[in-house]
Amino acid sequence: MSHLALLWGRLHRIAEALIVLLLASMFASFLIQIVFRYFLNLPLGWTVEFVTIAWLWGILFGYAFVLRDDEVIRLDIVYLAVPTPAQRAMDFLSSAVVAGILVWSLPQIYNYISFMKIERTAFLKIRFDHLFAIYIPFVLAVVARSLRTCWRALKGQGYGPTASSEAAENV
Repeated sequence: MSHLALLWGRLHRIAEALIVLLLASMFASFLIQIVFRYFLNLPLGWTVEFVTIAWLWGILFGYAFVLRDDEVIRLDIVYLAVPTPAQRAMDFLSSAVVAGILVWSLPQIYNYISFMKIERTAFLKIRFDHLFAIYIPFVLAVVARSLRTCWRALKGQGYGPTASSEAAENV
């Protein structure tokens, strides 16, 4: 195994561990809120805010750094009903549109996130630019996945059942 593959595997495990920590902290915060609200009659606002932030970061960070292409949920009823050349055309067209729109919107996304430094969350006082900063790696990951799908479509490969079974055999 190459050093790059070994490093990539370690980074992937670290990213998975961060997602686990986010989920565990969300659960702990949820339990704290239950105890304080229903047993002590002292509702806490920060727990709801923290769970919302952790959920946002968990979803965006998870998609950008943890999820593999064959783990993404897709609605492929129409996709599987058409012949393979049409599937490749659909792969290329949809991925090119997604990548194009996100690349086109990236400067405005950056501007908006930068602008949000003037606002803070209500309880935890986290700056919104820090809170939404995960959106840029998420967009870049979606663009990279979309461009990879375009490339695979041009090469005659796809993500369908044959691609998933090939990926499972290579693991």
